[in-house]
Amino acid sequence: MTYPNPRLSRRHLLAASAAVVVAFSAAACTAPATESPTSAPTPGGHRPSASDPWRPAAHLTAEKNWLNDPNGLVYHDGTYHAFYQYNPRGNSWGNMSWGHSTSTDLVHWEQQPVAMEASPQEEIFSGSIVMDKNNASGLGSAQNPPMVALYTSAYGKNGALPQGAQAQSVAFSLDKGTTWQKYKGNPVLNLAPTNNNFRDPKITWYEPGRYWVMTTVVADAQVVKMFKSTDLLHWDYLSDFSGVGAQGGLWEVPELIQMDVQDSTAKKWVMLLSINPGGIAGGSGMQYFVGEFDGTRFTAENAAAPSAPLTESQWLDHGADYYAANSISGAPGGKPMLLGWMGNWDYAQHVPTTPWRGSMAIPRELTLVRGQKRLELRSAIAGVAREALEHAGEVKSKNLTVGPDPRDHNSDLGADFATRTQLIELEMDLTAAREAGILLRRSADGSASLRISYNKEKRTVRVDRSKAGTSNFSEKFSPYHEVALPSSGSDSKVRLHILLDSSSVEVFAQDGAAVISDIFFPDWDNTGSSVFSMDGDTDFTVRSHSL
Repeated sequence: MTYPNPRLSRRHLLAASAAVVVAFSAAACTAPATESPTSAPTPGGHRPSASDPWRPAAHLTAEKNWLNDPNGLVYHDGTYHAFYQYNPRGNSWGNMSWGHSTSTDLVHWEQQPVAMEASPQEEIFSGSIVMDKNNASGLGSAQNPPMVALYTSAYGKNGALPQGAQAQSVAFSLDKGTTWQKYKGNPVLNLAPTNNNFRDPKITWYEPGRYWVMTTVVADAQVVKMFKSTDLLHWDYLSDFSGVGAQGGLWEVPELIQMDVQDSTAKKWVMLLSINPGGIAGGSGMQYFVGEFDGTRFTAENAAAPSAPLTESQWLDHGADYYAANSISGAPGGKPMLLGWMGNWDYAQHVPTTPWRGSMAIPRELTLVRGQKRLELRSAIAGVAREALEHAGEVKSKNLTVGPDPRDHNSDLGADFATRTQLIELEMDLTAAREAGILLRRSADGSASLRISYNKEKRTVRVDRSKAGTSNFSEKFSPYHEVALPSSGSDSKVRLHILLDSSSVEVFAQDGAAVISDIFFPDWDNTGSSVFSMDGDTDFTVRSHSL
């Protein structure tokens, strides 16, 4: 859970670099309201329109008001539940509560009533949910085991802890996530002395020890703290993880995941970790570490030193708008399935959308592979979401060869590719060219477009949003982002899977070896698409599933 200005936040005043002693609780700042809370479900199927041109058609967002970090993500009885940081009273950060949306395919979402709402005594910050199948917590029954949420209580006036303090609390649901009750013994985990940046509990089951492991952060000390429990209510300290990777800002939303190494019998543990500021694209970003976990301590292997250039750290996404992603507990498929916030704290509060602000990225699944120097994560659109996207609209395809002459009318992809939301498979063979790419959401006169390109000599993919639409809302709205791809047998050929939505693009390059996720704000009438080639001819194969 991040703050819009962490360096000025009242909760950032206590330096967490001081020694802290773990203390356990056996016992069980709100912005002014601008409108009434949303309490009734909203109908699904909200679509972009000329009056709401940037509303996503294929991504989770709220009908109205502010949304950021995903929280309790859980799959149960055929339904995906996404809880998230939500302001039920306005379109900017504040009154932090848990919003709730549900889906059966990870593309079409229905907003539910607010799950847990902020009060003057306690805001509901980030956390996670697990199904307590054996009722180890005792909060349900063998016949009706509970959903259990671990979340951060951020205390205000007259709260259970001093104002500004953060600690971990429990809530539970006995009706499949519809309503929630707070545990009477909250908070269940605190630090001594209390800390203003102790947050973001994420729960992982550790099978060899038959206990749950909680990862949390002391955000401004760049420390992940780990605890264990057999009942989700009483927690014992395990260890700290720190001292490696990018440390230019707050560490947030950690998660420990065990993964198979592709084409191997080996297993490794992966630590996901968000950072703000200090990300690879500026502002918010997500790094990860691969290593071993022995039930007590996580040890990263081949991790970058804090003093190393950011390019030596491992990043989950090289765009500006992918943050606070964590996995969906209980999701089918065998691979970690992540949902992340499509935003960046450099400018998130200023993006020109109304009456809503903030959306999620498309859910993605992770694969762990052996890279050239170390183990690396690959990302792909989650299978169930991809299937929904591919069946949502008509498929169009085109094969063409384009030269460097900008007057080449053959480069225009035509009406078949002139949709605001589409899943594009783009293959380019640059044997004779230096650079090639595609222009999306292009204006009729060609002056505006989102430019996605591949440079053969540098082996870099770039997403350039500098001429893609409205950008004057923030000086920190960076113009472009790029990533170098690993060398392959033929650096002249590149494959891109591109999910274009009303105000976002996600580019998965070379089967997910690198991803760039960016938001942008095009004019409603700009729907053209074309390809281009520089310093030689390029062969293109383009397939599009329009939504």
